[in-house]
Amino acid sequence: MNQSNYCFTCSICEFSTSPSSEIIICKKCKSPLDVKYASLDKSKTVVNSIDIPLPITSEDLISLGEGNTPTISLNNLSNNLDVRLSTKLEYFNPTGSFKDRGTSIMISCLKKAGIKEISEDSSGNAGASISAYASKAKIKSHIFAPSSAPNAKINQIKVYGAKTYLISGSRDNATKEAEIFSKTHGITYASHNLSPYFIEGTKIFAYEIFRDLYNSQDFPEHIVIPTGNGSLFLGAVKSFLELYSSNKINLIPKIHVVQTESIQPIYALFNTSHWSPSNQSKTIAGGIAVSSPPRVNQIVKALHENNGSCVIVSEKEIIEWQLHLANQEGLYIEPTSAAAFAGISKLMESKIIKKGASVLIPSTGFGLKDISPI
Repeated sequence: MNQSNYCFTCSICEFSTSPSSEIIICKKCKSPLDVKYASLDKSKTVVNSIDIPLPITSEDLISLGEGNTPTISLNNLSNNLDVRLSTKLEYFNPTGSFKDRGTSIMISCLKKAGIKEISEDSSGNAGASISAYASKAKIKSHIFAPSSAPNAKINQIKVYGAKTYLISGSRDNATKEAEIFSKTHGITYASHNLSPYFIEGTKIFAYEIFRDLYNSQDFPEHIVIPTGNGSLFLGAVKSFLELYSSNKINLIPKIHVVQTESIQPIYALFNTSHWSPSNQSKTIAGGIAVSSPPRVNQIVKALHENNGSCVIVSEKEIIEWQLHLANQEGLYIEPTSAAAFAGISKLMESKIIKKGASVLIPSTGFGLKDISPI
């Protein structure tokens, strides 16, 4: 890892610092940090046959074979909706979710820095992913998850060998306990929500879309992403901005965010409506059940700057779309993924997505890892 090629910069203010595994928030305004490259060309690493600016070299990459996920057309749903709809099957990643992209880069950087032990909080998918990659890297991991998380995800975390802590109450309680544990035991808090390295991994998702679709009619005009902490959304936005600044593309897709009616902090801030964590209720879309996302201001800023939008969907709509995907397209996705598909109707009703448009939605997690819709 050649740290001279990049630094950490604040996502909100002008603060900048040398990269460190122990620094994840701005010393000035306490906002999350991002990776900023001195030169996009000089920082490129070959991953999945793509030259991508990354904070790690190919030689130091810890991989379980993540990425290169297929994109397929959803012809039956396309006909019903009158759009050209496709999905990128992110649940083809090794642990069954898109989180493996970010985890690979984050764990690689931590391993390169000599980190031996970490803590992390997760609703399930990220915990399983980090547990798996930490095992591969010979890093001891402590994973904090809400006790309400699906058993399949908790058992997956345990199988990889992580020390697992089930925390009662909301998803945010698991975050608090992981932070306390890290400080008490003097170990690295490897938060996928805060780590600048994690977003560098998730941006590979959009680089693959560019590689596979840019010169075809299927290159998306719109991308719709289920969003809690925003790592996939922010990674995709960063990717397309890098590609645009490098003159690789002349059009950036509009990237939209979907949340639930039950937990909607991004939607509320984006639309200047009133909502607080005290208003939250239970949702089946556990992957986006985050009432206080640390990057919420950064997400909303990116939405405004890139002409994106945010909509909310109901629990009923999530279940209906989970069944639609299974019954009409043969895809079994988890409820969090289904939330993004449920958002299409809302985006079309408001004329944000027009008939005939090309739309891509990531299938972020596999249905067998979560509760069944029937």
